[in-house]
Amino acid sequence: MEFENLKCFNPSECISGKIMRLNRITAKVFRKYLMPFNITDSQLSILFILTKKGGLTQKQLSDIIRLEKSSLNRNLKRLFDKNYLSRADFPTIRITHLGKSFVNDIIPEWKKAMNEISQLLEEDGKNALDLVHTKLINLK
Repeated sequence: MEFENLKCFNPSECISGKIMRLNRITAKVFRKYLMPFNITDSQLSILFILTKKGGLTQKQLSDIIRLEKSSLNRNLKRLFDKNYLSRADFPTIRITHLGKSFVNDIIPEWKKAMNEISQLLEEDGKNALDLVHTKLINLK
């Protein structure tokens, strides 16, 4: 037969596909709460990391957030344009006072999204997610 491999695969078992679908479902819940703030998940992650870690170089930030270089650059540019980040201590990137104020304002809505997802996952789902995250996080 010409297409022998087509008989023996099941796309519904694809781990990558499952994770991507879960990401889209989760992102939709977060967008519902965060839409008024005009920020993407990736941009918010950058702000959260810099809020907790203080100043980081772009390389350190890249290692933590795991975004492709072009995606990280695009998101950083938008955050610099909004004056949420500063390069005053180049090469260190820091969150500004305005950025911290923004994060402070967004946290109540972020918590609502977290609560909605947490209720859907329940304890066993959150534990399973933590396990998958732990097993995959150190892949390069």
